[in-house]
Amino acid sequence: MSLASADAATGTAAAERSHLNSNRGRVEGVLGRFHRSRNFTNALCSGLEPEDYVVQSMPDVSPTKWHLAHTTWFFETFILKKFLAGYRAEIPEYAYLFNSYYNAAGDMHRRDLRGLISRPTVQEAQRYRASIDSHIDDLLSDADEKLLHEIEPIVVLGIHHEQQHQELLVTDIKHVFAQNPLYPVFRKGRAGSPLPAENGAYGVTRPPTTPLGAPKILTQFIDFEETTTVIGHDGHGFAYDNEGPRHRALVPAFSLASRPVTNGEYIEFIENGGYKRPEFWLSLGWMTVNEQRWQAPLYWTKREGAWWHFTLSGFRPVNESEPVTHVSYFEADAYANWAGARLPTEFEWERAAFDCPIEGNFVEDENFHPRALFTSGQHLHLDQMFGDVWEWTRSAYSPYPGYRAAPGALGEYNGKFMCNQYVLRGGSCATSRSHIRRTYRNFFQPEKRWQFTGIRLARDLR
Repeated sequence: MSLASADAATGTAAAERSHLNSNRGRVEGVLGRFHRSRNFTNALCSGLEPEDYVVQSMPDVSPTKWHLAHTTWFFETFILKKFLAGYRAEIPEYAYLFNSYYNAAGDMHRRDLRGLISRPTVQEAQRYRASIDSHIDDLLSDADEKLLHEIEPIVVLGIHHEQQHQELLVTDIKHVFAQNPLYPVFRKGRAGSPLPAENGAYGVTRPPTTPLGAPKILTQFIDFEETTTVIGHDGHGFAYDNEGPRHRALVPAFSLASRPVTNGEYIEFIENGGYKRPEFWLSLGWMTVNEQRWQAPLYWTKREGAWWHFTLSGFRPVNESEPVTHVSYFEADAYANWAGARLPTEFEWERAAFDCPIEGNFVEDENFHPRALFTSGQHLHLDQMFGDVWEWTRSAYSPYPGYRAAPGALGEYNGKFMCNQYVLRGGSCATSRSHIRRTYRNFFQPEKRWQFTGIRLARDLR
């Protein structure tokens, strides 16, 4: 062999090794994200007893056991059954029990009856998770570049799907525990802990044992001039298809509150007869208030003249400085009317959030409750745009201009547009930090309150 031929062969071998190492690194990266997500779900359940896993406290709530199995069913259905040659489900009936709304994937068990299913047991559901995780490990570990190229986007979608169910798991178990007069504790001693310092804007939170009488932070409004801006995801990194297509939108001049509405401010609304004055409410909202006998946010109750509420750290006095949460769209809109303001549109919110860092109080911090905001002097910037509470907007959940749903069974996952839903933005204390984006469009029906939903005011700029 000539010297030139030997050099060429050496170069080819080096290139192949580099390519194999690159593919191995990519596989390890995907598996690392997969296992971090799966392990965090398991960690959220670490303090639960088997009896806690099976309760369904209302049709909107799913038992914890169902969340564990459903997120596992996703990986089995859309990856193992499609890409692992010869794979056969160990228990085929799980495909019926743990499907949710993927119609193209087959029939499904009724959502409102999930709490009636005592089998599989919690232990069997956990064994199901471990088995599917092992199969995913084996499949990805042996995947060549072509197969990895096909599987990776579905694994990433499955991770984000799991993160959504982590949030639901937290909010659902809170609703389950709130039905119990023993007020079980999900995580002890976390609610009421201080916010971390951020750009000099945060100080020490008032102790939860003295929830009343702290100095108030005045609501300030930040003005935004009229502009034509670009709305929607830019295509770099993960996004759901409801975040696109990216398009231009005219956003008239507006003002946005520098922080969310606090419990103390909401108490003023209550004490001013907010739940008894129909002039502040949408007609359907007023009907709901009277039918449901709402007098305060979900989980609030009055004892000896003081407001208390149930948190995932137990039953405690309401801290007036924390962002109000567990309010419906109807309540948010009524409060805004009472305050002489309105809710922002989702386009105003996205425009305002453009320069805001995605920092805040997320589920990884394990506070499981919104944090109070304290400032060290006057400042004029947006606080708590991400984390703490999902912020209601006045925008109906509808598709963007030119929207096309993703094809196939997985396409059903994203484009669930409904005329009776409103858009929420920003994430909450139950949302994963790595899951939220400025363009993320969450949505709920206007009467729903069990999620960590809150209020940020807006005004027309005249």
